[in-house]
Amino acid sequence: MDTKKEVQGHLLALITIFIWGTTFISTKLLLESITPIVILFLRFAIGFLVLLLAYPHRLKIRERTQDLYFAAAGLCGVTLYFLLENMALTYTFASNVGVIVSISPFFTAIFAHLFLDTEKLRVRFFMGFSVAVVGIILISFNGGNNLQLNPLGDILGVLAAVVWAAYSVLTKKISGFQYNTIQATRRIFFYGLVFMIPALIIFGFKPDITELTRPTNLFNILFLGLGASALCFVTWNSAVKLLGAVKTSVYIYMVPVITVITAVIVLRERITGASVFGIVLTLAGLLISERKGRHIPEHAGAGKA
Repeated sequence: MDTKKEVQGHLLALITIFIWGTTFISTKLLLESITPIVILFLRFAIGFLVLLLAYPHRLKIRERTQDLYFAAAGLCGVTLYFLLENMALTYTFASNVGVIVSISPFFTAIFAHLFLDTEKLRVRFFMGFSVAVVGIILISFNGGNNLQLNPLGDILGVLAAVVWAAYSVLTKKISGFQYNTIQATRRIFFYGLVFMIPALIIFGFKPDITELTRPTNLFNILFLGLGASALCFVTWNSAVKLLGAVKTSVYIYMVPVITVITAVIVLRERITGASVFGIVLTLAGLLISERKGRHIPEHAGAGKA
């Protein structure tokens, strides 16, 4: 791979994760007065409109089968991921969800090995994954809480990690179609919003204009719509296109790191020595996973689809 493009890919992934890591703070503040389904719909509706204004050209799909990939990406990366994550948070602890969702790079590696001929399983990936998960657990539980299993919530968290992994692989496949990234991301958002309609009916879409127009809430909604959705999905999809699904996905390890640091600065939360050690382990796991190592032999995994 061209070194310049690889560096660009890593920078795009870092920018994405830095913003995504801070979204938990914005969402936490919004949840005090706005329902999860309203937040979810508005952030992606705003994101869709911004991308439409940024590049107001209709995407002309060359083959009908390609549109199925866009629909699947919208279902997995927009609708299912965020619905499952929000539902998981209602049944189990946020710390559990934080740990579980951060294992999505593991599922991404498995899916990429099965469905993407260009991406192989590497021993170093699993070494880095193991180190990072230990670090994420220390960060999420802040060194002071015991892991408490809540089967339904934890299972929903695992499903969220799986569908995000599927989204990462789907976007890598979509990048091979050579469409404009903004147009491609906008089409994914479109399908995500379409698949969200049943959830709007089930959970009740009742936006409170008074609450939405409060300066703090308005700022956070716009931050989620403009930054975390419109900008970040474009930068993430671009990073996947440049680096591949597996190398990009390991940056997810950094989300808890960014969240903890932001919470300390913005919310004045206390950070423990265990959390600091967890941050170090998480970053070490990312570095180990990113380094080139030997492939795991083909017979070690399932056959190609």
